[in-house]
Amino acid sequence: MADATTTPGATALPDPSAWSCPAPLREAPVVVLGHGGGGALSAELITGLFTPAYGNDVLDALGDCAQLRLGGTRLAFSTDSYVVRPLFFPGGCIGDLAVNGTVNDLAMSGARPAYLSCAFVLEEGTALGVVERVARAIGAAARAAGVTVATGDTKVVDAGHGDGVYVTTSGIGVIPDGVDIRPQRARPGDVVLVSGPIGLHGVAVLSVREGLEFGVEVASDTAPLASLVTAMLAVTPDLHALRDPTRGGLATALNEIAAASGTGVVLSEDAVPVPEAVAGACGFLGLDPLYVANEGRLVAFVPREHADAVLAAMRAHPQGAGAAVVGECVAEHPGTVVARTRFGGTRVVALPDGEQLPRIC
Repeated sequence: MADATTTPGATALPDPSAWSCPAPLREAPVVVLGHGGGGALSAELITGLFTPAYGNDVLDALGDCAQLRLGGTRLAFSTDSYVVRPLFFPGGCIGDLAVNGTVNDLAMSGARPAYLSCAFVLEEGTALGVVERVARAIGAAARAAGVTVATGDTKVVDAGHGDGVYVTTSGIGVIPDGVDIRPQRARPGDVVLVSGPIGLHGVAVLSVREGLEFGVEVASDTAPLASLVTAMLAVTPDLHALRDPTRGGLATALNEIAAASGTGVVLSEDAVPVPEAVAGACGFLGLDPLYVANEGRLVAFVPREHADAVLAAMRAHPQGAGAAVVGECVAEHPGTVVARTRFGGTRVVALPDGEQLPRIC
């Protein structure tokens, strides 16, 4: 295995091509699916509409979660809504997805997740057996993640005005002293790590939704990551930035950190761990694996002097067994992510305008 100071080899990826919802005109006065895709349209909606309306320094940080101080305690606070279709897919369902997604957002600040709220929006006519399956999945996922579902809410909408079950979870956790993990802290020289193979969640959901078969079943990677982050912090509390690459995939997560820190990122395309089934599905469908969503992976910007030890700790953890070095942070081309291709060239890895796979979380 290559160490964290070299560029490791990996199975070559198929030529990526774009398959996305057509990019709407920016001045369009209506919401489009691309606004929920985690890419350029999502960023414009947030920075152009929501943050000016709310206007506060906590929100302006735009991390995976808000970092707050109450008295002498540093808290992480996050909320997310889940509208995945279908509700059940290989490897998980909307219930464990909701728990893991919020737990992971908290963990990306280094926090130890503690409590969740859970709100259901149910469509009239939905079978109570379906609701029970989702609720039981939420309970099991919360126990596995070591968090308590402490409060919640339920609303019902008219038949035809929902999609069975929507779930919103919010969570709070405690950030340990001496930990300062923010996208703004990435700096040139940092080594970029991912915790395992990418693209599994998005392809798993798509395969069920569209009735596609790829020779082998692709299961979602949905999983809680807080204990993996704890193992990384045990090596050094000086992790600079963490992000779970959900909507918009690894490419969007890297772009967000590059933009927040004002640094450039160089990605080694062949070093990105892409499972054969995901590569095959993406090649068949014209998707770029870098933009496909994950729900149990993280990307880390780690000081070079700690990178080998952090990588070893990740690989020793069940959720980081497939961890790999995929790039580095540089002073050149600030705010831009560039990939080195297997042909020896480079390409800009930009934020997506539209959305490759809507309704995957």
